[in-house]
Amino acid sequence: MSEKKVEEEKHRSERIEETGQVTLDKNSKQNNIHLITIIGEVEGHDNLGSNSKTTKYEHILPQLAAIEDSKDIDGVLVLLNTMGGDVEAGLAIAEMIASLSKPTVSLVLGGSHSIGVPIAVSTDYSYIVPTGTMVIHPVRMNGMVIGVPQTFDYFKQIQNRITGFVCAHCGISQDRLEELMMETGVLTKDVGTILVGEEAVEEGIIRETGGIRQAMSKLHSLIDKKKKTVSLKKGSKSCG
Repeated sequence: MSEKKVEEEKHRSERIEETGQVTLDKNSKQNNIHLITIIGEVEGHDNLGSNSKTTKYEHILPQLAAIEDSKDIDGVLVLLNTMGGDVEAGLAIAEMIASLSKPTVSLVLGGSHSIGVPIAVSTDYSYIVPTGTMVIHPVRMNGMVIGVPQTFDYFKQIQNRITGFVCAHCGISQDRLEELMMETGVLTKDVGTILVGEEAVEEGIIRETGGIRQAMSKLHSLIDKKKKTVSLKKGSKSCG
């Protein structure tokens, strides 16, 4: 192996270790796919403990901007196994993914709970493995809470932002989503609902059950479709 190849592999390994991201090597289909992982807890403005697995939004947001501006990357695959986390950071990541012009596919693996739900549905197409889980629950807040009407209005405002985004990017209605959030008979020590695999599909949150093979195949299909559309537009302009 050449010295240049060794250096590239080293950089690749370091990038995966530090940010959970990598651009996959071009394959026989000639599409460049960038892989992003959302794991552990989505970290917001406060640093979490060194023993916690986290997804840092300050790593993800600049990379998404770079992906949008890159001529070399054709599509994005988002792998999720997250317990949720900071609402503002999670929504920021979801909004960025949703606004990409490149084709995107998400795959929920172990779970995509809480604020992981908007991230999972922010892509053009979504999958969940049969044993994957999604926990739908109301907004929570850590620390001191002032017991005044304005606090509850603020909670409602945050929750409306989350439910509004989710419902705009998948097939579930707002009434049904809020019903799942307020369920009292499913989680023993909490309010909310846990959906496993096919249940998330039946509720209209995730599009299909499947694994990495289906997710990768779908992403290549979306990329090829977009390339064909762009090519036809260029052809019609040159003919005109």
